[in-house]
Amino acid sequence: MVNLIWESIKVSPSELSLSKVLRCGQAFRWKNIGGVWSCSLGPRVVFLRQDNDDLHYSSYPQTDKLSEIIKDYFQLDVKVSELYKLWKKTDTNFNKNCVGFEGVRMLRQDPWENTISFICSSNNNVKRISSMCNNLCLHFGRYILNHEGVDYYEFPSPDKLSPSNAEQKLRDLGFGYRAKYIQKTARMIHESKQDLSKLRNLPYEETHSELLKFTGVGPKVADCICLMSMDKNEAIPVDTHVYQIAKRDYKLKMKGETVTKENYALIKKFFIEKWGPYAGWAQSVLFAADLKDLNNGINQVKAKEIVKINGVKTEKGLKRTVNTDIKIEIETKNSIKIETEEEIEYSNTGRIKRRKTAKAKSYH
Repeated sequence: MVNLIWESIKVSPSELSLSKVLRCGQAFRWKNIGGVWSCSLGPRVVFLRQDNDDLHYSSYPQTDKLSEIIKDYFQLDVKVSELYKLWKKTDTNFNKNCVGFEGVRMLRQDPWENTISFICSSNNNVKRISSMCNNLCLHFGRYILNHEGVDYYEFPSPDKLSPSNAEQKLRDLGFGYRAKYIQKTARMIHESKQDLSKLRNLPYEETHSELLKFTGVGPKVADCICLMSMDKNEAIPVDTHVYQIAKRDYKLKMKGETVTKENYALIKKFFIEKWGPYAGWAQSVLFAADLKDLNNGINQVKAKEIVKINGVKTEKGLKRTVNTDIKIEIETKNSIKIETEEEIEYSNTGRIKRRKTAKAKSYH
């Protein structure tokens, strides 16, 4: 555990809501522990907390450039509250559905991590994507530190995931067919010594085309990468959520009931014309609003009566943030509620010693 030195900048919640931005399917490794968000960004771990109009930040190792890193990562030069005003004025559906989702903005992530993260997203849910990304760091990344009982690792570089035996190791870790995609893409980038950040300098269509060359990257994943790490603010990743928003809320007439190539192009064109050059940002707000649970597999638990975490009772009123792979029992006067599906016992090094799976259920 390290003693963190905190600094702060003024950021209105209408410009940035950490709890929404870090849980709306853009990034997958942020943890919320006691109200403090933490994640490794490059070679350091960044810690964030927010209250009123203050965004507090710290890191390990420390750097005098941290404020620049934070401003760049959250693209704080873009006044998203002004964009909301514009979208509300021109779009009645946005005006209605964005209530409670102020402060959602696009992150400017590392293109390499963003690419691998969204290869993991194929036919997947946010909880499993988060688990996969954390496993990549645990098994292939460089160890940084342990803070408050949590081990932090750097996201692995392409050379760590490019060896041919990496595919089998990834399969053993539960990555399935994505293991091949990750290993092949890592090898392509490693052997060509490609700097993905240079794709930011290309027009959107060229950047999109270059990304499609990587194994496991289709049009939707390429659009995610374009929007979330390549400065292509007009990119619209179209999945079933966005398809349903277009059909349900905007009555867009499409052929068939699936996201076909034709429907994908139609939805993109429709929303770009409606929302303008920051259409991808507007789409992300409605995407977040359409999600049922922004916890996405990492829950903050506040004990009402008694909370048990792996059988250990916490103090009344204690707040803890835990991965839902851990069994949590919340005892109230009338019921015991098991919130998660798996009970996992970890060794001191963070490796899994024992796993027991059971359906989530409530006892009344």
